[in-house]
Amino acid sequence: MDLGLEGKRALVTGSTAGIGFAIARLLAREGAHVYVNGRTEVRVSKAIAEIGAHIEGKVDGIAADLGTAEGASKLFSHIDSLDILVNNLGIFEARPFLEIPDADWRRFFEVNVLSGVRVTRHYLPHMLKKKWGRVLFISSESALQTPAEMVHYGMTKTAQLAVARGIAESFPASGVTVNSVLVGPTESEGVGAFVEGLAAQQGKTKEEVARDFFQHARPSSLLKRFETADEVAAMVVYLCGEPASATTGSAIHVDGGVIRAIA
Repeated sequence: MDLGLEGKRALVTGSTAGIGFAIARLLAREGAHVYVNGRTEVRVSKAIAEIGAHIEGKVDGIAADLGTAEGASKLFSHIDSLDILVNNLGIFEARPFLEIPDADWRRFFEVNVLSGVRVTRHYLPHMLKKKWGRVLFISSESALQTPAEMVHYGMTKTAQLAVARGIAESFPASGVTVNSVLVGPTESEGVGAFVEGLAAQQGKTKEEVARDFFQHARPSSLLKRFETADEVAAMVVYLCGEPASATTGSAIHVDGGVIRAIA
């Protein structure tokens, strides 16, 4: 299938590792001019080198903390326009509700929600002018099934669904699609470190911790395993393509069947 991504300018925020890196790599393989983003020059340069070693397309990058207004301004000064924006930047942590201070609620909202709002607000006018564009928010199954162990994270993922749908509603018949993707538990750098930490604390192997997780924390999973970043990226990149032009204002499930819903 030709996704029609040749030469499209695409930014994937938070893309030096994990799901974001997999999305950026697959977009580049499809011929897009991809911009990688992370907080440090070292990680951005490493990601660019890894992607560039295997594709012929153009890969650039910008080190900027998009969880801050200053970081967003730095991004805007380096990249003037985009055809595709994947708002992937996000943080998570497990913490009991009664132990989450105001500062953490603000930090999670700034990084997980407001970063995407700022960047979309800046690049959307150009897409509307061209009558073509793709905006995606990488959300989570936690948006619909708020995890008791990280309520502040779940709150931000739900907010992303509202933001994405609201933007899509604001610009009907524009040629620009806006969607969110509900991702399930995924094998990534952050999750790997989380699992390793639990294994060390509990005196178990990583495999035992993963099995316990799907038995007790996510028993509704139909995969009964962590998704791979590449499995998520395949759906995201399809939604970035020309054939997905009729999909907008939607929340697409790539959650391994965790969410018990038909629609």
